[in-house]
Amino acid sequence: MRSALTLVLLALLATATFAQPANTDCANAALLCAGQQLAGTNSDADEAPGFCQATDAMVWYTFTTNSVGGDVSVSLSGLECVAVPGVDNEISMVVLTGDGNCVLDEFGAASTCEMDSLDFMVTAPGLAPLTQYWVLIAGAVNDGALTPAQCEFALTLSGPGADIVGVDMSAGPDVAIGQGESTQLQGIGGPAFDWSPTAGLSGNTIPDPIAAPEGTTNYTLTSEIDGCVFTDDVLVSVVRLVNPPNTFTPNDDGYNDTWEIPGIADYPGAEVVIHDRWGQVVLRSNGYREPWDGTNDGRRLSVGTYYYHIQLNQLEGRSPPYTGFVTIVR
Repeated sequence: MRSALTLVLLALLATATFAQPANTDCANAALLCAGQQLAGTNSDADEAPGFCQATDAMVWYTFTTNSVGGDVSVSLSGLECVAVPGVDNEISMVVLTGDGNCVLDEFGAASTCEMDSLDFMVTAPGLAPLTQYWVLIAGAVNDGALTPAQCEFALTLSGPGADIVGVDMSAGPDVAIGQGESTQLQGIGGPAFDWSPTAGLSGNTIPDPIAAPEGTTNYTLTSEIDGCVFTDDVLVSVVRLVNPPNTFTPNDDGYNDTWEIPGIADYPGAEVVIHDRWGQVVLRSNGYREPWDGTNDGRRLSVGTYYYHIQLNQLEGRSPPYTGFVTIVR
């Protein structure tokens, strides 16, 4: 029979209007996702002895390790416990291993039992890859407390055995392409994929769409793994592979006398055609090994604006031409 004091304490706790947590047994364990903080509470949980000594009022969480496995840490933060005389203010946490049959006595400890009234962390070393584990939170019953601690808190899963982004899910490495070019993205994860934005993509529900954005674009991949949704980004930078200057001064002063095109030496098969304002070709060069000196068949051209058409002819295929104008100044 419960004492009068116990009944008073239970009445005080009832006035706090706690709701029964849904995850009071392992069959309804709440899912922990790596790097994503999850709020929880064991307030008003069923009173049942926990796995760790002198604990009660349990709530369950679960996670699955990545394909590599290794150490996994669970951080408990924002700890706030009910401040009522006769109620403990410490919470316990332990990582468990088992076959999921929810018989507490058949679980094993994958970490030590830790207990504190302040924020703390437990680490489970050397966990197996692609394996389900459980995290058990329970209120402490210490120093003559009549009721186990009832607390609110937040949990965060981390560590090399838990990390998913960059291990089992990734948007792939950043890439630079020339204007008008395309690249194939290298996403992994799944089985479902969702890329955004969709502009410039050949598809947004496959891991490796072709990306041909008009300008530099940051693509975000969203994918679900073991019930957790993760996102990762890849930056596709659109750059000018060559950047022809728009003026030069062929006046034999030793400075800026030829039309130098930065970067074009990387494209030995480049075709450069320059014509005047009437459309007459004044230079046609395959490879552009000798920068243009402002002449046509050895004859100096007059001051004015000329127009260029540059085709890089890369090994991987023809890219859109670079077109523009260059002005001879003397």
